[in-house]
Amino acid sequence: MSSMSSVAGLSKYITTLPKTKYSILGMIIISFIMGGLYYLIDFIPYGILGDIIYGGIFGLMVFGFTSIMSGALNQQTISGLNGINLKIKHSMFLSALSMTFLCLVIVVGGIISRITGWDLFLNSLLFGCVMIYGFNTLVFWATSKVRFTIAAGAGLIQPLLILAMYTLIAFLGADASFIGPVIFQITVKAIIAGIIFVLAIYAFIKVIASPFKKNLGIGVLDLLSLFIAHMNEGSNSLEGLFENMSEAIDTVVTFISFKTEEGIKALFISPSVHPGPLGDLGGSNMPTILANKFNHFTMVAHGPSTHDFNPIAVSEIDKIEETVKKGLKKVTYSPSASRFVRYNSENANIGVQFFNEGMVILSTFAPEAVDDIEFGVGLTMMAQSRSRCAVKDSVIVDCHNSFAPESGEVLPGNSEVFDLIDVIDKINPDQNKDSIKIGCWQNDMPDLDKQEGVGESGIKTMIIEVDNQRTAYVLFDSNNMEIGFRQEIMDAVKDLDIDEIEVMTTDTHTVNTISRGYNPIGIAKRQRIIEYVRESIQEALKDLEKVEVGTGTEKIRNLNTFGPNNSTELISTISSVVAVSKIIAPVLLITALLIVFMWIFFGGL
Repeated sequence: MSSMSSVAGLSKYITTLPKTKYSILGMIIISFIMGGLYYLIDFIPYGILGDIIYGGIFGLMVFGFTSIMSGALNQQTISGLNGINLKIKHSMFLSALSMTFLCLVIVVGGIISRITGWDLFLNSLLFGCVMIYGFNTLVFWATSKVRFTIAAGAGLIQPLLILAMYTLIAFLGADASFIGPVIFQITVKAIIAGIIFVLAIYAFIKVIASPFKKNLGIGVLDLLSLFIAHMNEGSNSLEGLFENMSEAIDTVVTFISFKTEEGIKALFISPSVHPGPLGDLGGSNMPTILANKFNHFTMVAHGPSTHDFNPIAVSEIDKIEETVKKGLKKVTYSPSASRFVRYNSENANIGVQFFNEGMVILSTFAPEAVDDIEFGVGLTMMAQSRSRCAVKDSVIVDCHNSFAPESGEVLPGNSEVFDLIDVIDKINPDQNKDSIKIGCWQNDMPDLDKQEGVGESGIKTMIIEVDNQRTAYVLFDSNNMEIGFRQEIMDAVKDLDIDEIEVMTTDTHTVNTISRGYNPIGIAKRQRIIEYVRESIQEALKDLEKVEVGTGTEKIRNLNTFGPNNSTELISTISSVVAVSKIIAPVLLITALLIVFMWIFFGGL
C-alpha cells in the first residue's frame, strides 16, 4: 500500500451528517427522555408519571431548547466572522452531540447521587458544560478556519445558554436569596475550569501544528479546514495550499491515434501522471477531464506513475492536453498492426500489440495484488521495449486491475521490476502486420456510482481487429479492481465474438471520497458490472471499421505536482503527528479533565 494512498484512505472517516430536522427532533426527544430519567433516578418525589413529565419538561427546557438555539447561533456566529464549513446541518448536529454527552454526564451524576446521598447535579452540570465547551471550541477551531479566540468565544454559546436557563429555572423555583450564591458558584467554577480545559486543547493543537509549519510551511488547521470544505462542498481552495509545496517536474505522455477518412476516430492515451490525490482535487478526475478535451472517443489509461506525480491543480491537466495535441500533429499513419500476444515471467503478465511504428504493453500482476508502477520503472520498460522491438514509441499501461489492502507500489529494487524486465525480453519483435479495424463504445453506467467504485466516465471499450483476431480493451473509470474480479469478467465474456480481452482501470481518485476510503470496482454489484462489459463489447463490435493508426511520445514540461520530496515530507509529517498525538492527546487531555473534575467536585466554594 502506498504512503500517499494511506493518507487518501483517511477519507473513510468522513461521513454524511443527518438533516437539520432530524438533529432538532433528536434534541427534543433525547432531552425529554434524559430529563425524565434523571428525575426517576434522583430524589424528586413526584411519582413515576410526575417524574417523567416534570423531568422531561425540565430536560427539554434546560438542555433541548437551549441546544437548538445554540445550533442556530453557532452557525450565524462562525459564518458572520468569515468561518467556513459550518452549515446549519453541521451546527445542529454538533449541538445535538454535545447535548447528548452532557445529558449522559447528568444521568451518571444522578446515579451516583442516588447511591451516595450527595446532591451532585450542579457539579455534574458544570463538568458537562466545561467538556462540551472544550469540544465545541476544538471543532470550531479545527474545521472552520477561524482564530482560536473566535472559536473559544463561539464555544461558550451552548454551555452559557444551558447554565443561564438552569439559573432562571432555579430562581423561579426557589427563594430569591438562592440566586446569588448559585450565580457566584457557577461563574467562578465554570471560568476556572473552562480556562484549564481550553488551554490544554490549545497546547495540544500547537504541538501537532508545529511540524506542519516547520516542514511544509502550511498550517495543519488550514489543511484540515480546506479538506473538509472540499469534502462537503467540492471547494478546490485546498489546491492553493498545495501550491506552497508543489514541485515542477518533466514527465511523458504516450498515445495511439486511430483515424478514418473523416479524421480521428479514437485516441488511447497513457500519461505518466497520477490521477490523485482524492475527490476532485488536483488530477483526481484527470481521466475524465482529459478525455473530454477531445472531440472523439478517448480512453485515458493509467500510465506508470505514483502519488508523487499528482498534479496540484485541475488546471495542470491543460498541459497534458496541449502536449498530446502538439504530438498529434507529428503522427504518421498507416493501416498496419499486429495481433495481440500475451507474455509472462514469474508474476508479471503483459499483453503486447504493435501499431505502425509503435507498440502498446498492457502490464498487470493479476492475480497478484500490486499498486502503482513507479515512473522510473515505467521509463525503463519504455526504453527496453523500444530497443528490443526497434519501435519509435512504446505505450506502457499499468492495467491497475488487482487490488488488496496490502497492495504495494512497484518501486526500483522490488522483485516485480525484474519480472517486468524479464518478460519484456520475451517479446517477439517480428510480428506479422496486417490491416486494422476498430470499434468503440462507452457508457456512463448511470445506475452505478462512487458507492460501487465507478467514476464519471463509467466504462469505455475498444475492439481492435487484426488478422481476424478481435481484442477487447475494456477500461473502467475506477480506482483499481477487487482482486479476482478481472478473471471473473474474462470468464464471463468467453461466449462473445472476441478472442482476447484485457480489463483496465483509470485509477481515478474521485471515488475515494466516500466512507469506504478505498473503493476498487468489484466490491459490490459484480453481476451488473459484468452486464455492462458484455453490452459494451457487443456494441463496440457493431462499430468496427477500417482505420489507420499512428503512435506518439511527448514530454510534458513543468507540470506542477506534489513531487517526490514534498510527497514524502507530507506523509512522514502526517505519520509523525499521528504517532505523537496518540501519546500526547491522552496525557494532556486526560490530565486536564482530572484537574477540572477535582476542581469542580472537590474545589469548595
